[in-house]
Amino acid sequence: MMERKSGILMHITSLSSPYGIGTFGKEAYDFVDFLVSSSQKYWQVLPMGPTGAGDSPYQSLSSFAGNPYFIDLDFLNKEGILKKSSYDNLDFGSDPEKIDYGKIFINKMKVLRTAYENTGDKYNEDMKVFKENNKIWLEDYAMYMALKSEFALKPWKEWDRSIKLREKSAVEYYRVKLNDEINYWIFIQYVFLKQWTALKNYANERGIKIIGDIPMYAAEDSADTWANSEVFMLDGNKNPLLVSGCPPDAFSSTGQLWGNPVYNWGYLENTGYKWWIDRMRKNVELYDVVRIDHFRGFESFWEVPCGNDTAVDGKWVQGPGMKFFHKLKSKLGNVDIIAEDLGYLTEDVKKFRAESGYPGMKVLEFAFNFNEDSDYLPHNHIKNCVVYIGTHDNEPIMGWLQNVKKDDADFAKKYLRLSHEEGYNWGFIRGVMASVAKLAIVQMQDYIGLGNESRMNTPATIGGNWCWRIKKDCLTGKLAHKIRDIVKLYRR
Repeated sequence: MMERKSGILMHITSLSSPYGIGTFGKEAYDFVDFLVSSSQKYWQVLPMGPTGAGDSPYQSLSSFAGNPYFIDLDFLNKEGILKKSSYDNLDFGSDPEKIDYGKIFINKMKVLRTAYENTGDKYNEDMKVFKENNKIWLEDYAMYMALKSEFALKPWKEWDRSIKLREKSAVEYYRVKLNDEINYWIFIQYVFLKQWTALKNYANERGIKIIGDIPMYAAEDSADTWANSEVFMLDGNKNPLLVSGCPPDAFSSTGQLWGNPVYNWGYLENTGYKWWIDRMRKNVELYDVVRIDHFRGFESFWEVPCGNDTAVDGKWVQGPGMKFFHKLKSKLGNVDIIAEDLGYLTEDVKKFRAESGYPGMKVLEFAFNFNEDSDYLPHNHIKNCVVYIGTHDNEPIMGWLQNVKKDDADFAKKYLRLSHEEGYNWGFIRGVMASVAKLAIVQMQDYIGLGNESRMNTPATIGGNWCWRIKKDCLTGKLAHKIRDIVKLYRR
């Protein structure tokens, strides 16, 4: 991947838009232009899969499909399959800085269905090619979404037993019964990929690479677990036997119980890791660089018996280790990967990450403990890493400074020579830019100097996350010039 460069982290949802949520529309292209004018080389986004209840991009309905919310309606209007009047006066939410997912779910999906009904045979030839290129996942996903509608949006484990277990006769019955609905969901994926590919090409042609993000685990209620249940540790009724989490630590006496089904790595190894390699192939198509969340799970992972209320009674189990990545390289060649290796790491995990050769991550917000040294302090960084002030799970830096212990805040102020005159956020930006790390990534919120009102996610909380949107007038020429100056100063 990497020469000495920098980039900005902002998810698609956070882009400005007249229609309640960021899309692949004009504002996305404007953001690429802003990246260019501010001398950036990378745009990092969060997972782009379709989201379910909770709206988390890390709990997607599919590891392969794209989020319909990102489809731009004005582009469909220009293609002649959507009248402006069919969406111009709909209520997509009234707050320009916050997403109302309930209104998006109801009104945007209604408009996309209108677009599908207006399409006729306009894309027939392109759709044939699209179906062929994506056949390993597309029909299963489209049927899963059609069945979701058929069964009142219930999780698939609550569907009728015959289709829950994918009995052949039931699959054939619903394939016929739900044919039009299945074709609708295929159309949605076709449009998603068409619009994203155009945007990515626009970015790449201007020297901007896209960093994507994939969760380690698939959601329990997903097309993946329904259609590929053998990949996961499920029983004969397709209920999880073991689920994911992490053990008790200084932050939580009961650990964290994530609840995703863990992988059946024995089955995956016996099949040449096909499902995972197919997944990576799809992500390599979508992105230039792939950040793997919870990378340590490939070395060892914490599994908990399903039904437990906490993660206390789990245990560490060996993952596939380098066997998987050797197979990945043999199938896909060299893939640019960022290994999310945050948190408590054993020596074995550190050796594994080093052996992989992939850059790990350093987060400045984790660096400033007044009482001890830290690998996250800039003087301890190595070149083969990616440095952040904070990620989507952290407070924006102005919020962090308000809430952190006074001794730690004072340590940060002294270490980074922070001042009101410069702006504390800009002092932290200097800190990541000056690091020896090959790549420095800054959240857009930190360039603007926003507080916790703009936080993307507070882990282990439900509701109010993933909602922040940037105000339309924030991406100014003045800000681009200021970023460009600091990039030039630190030779990024």
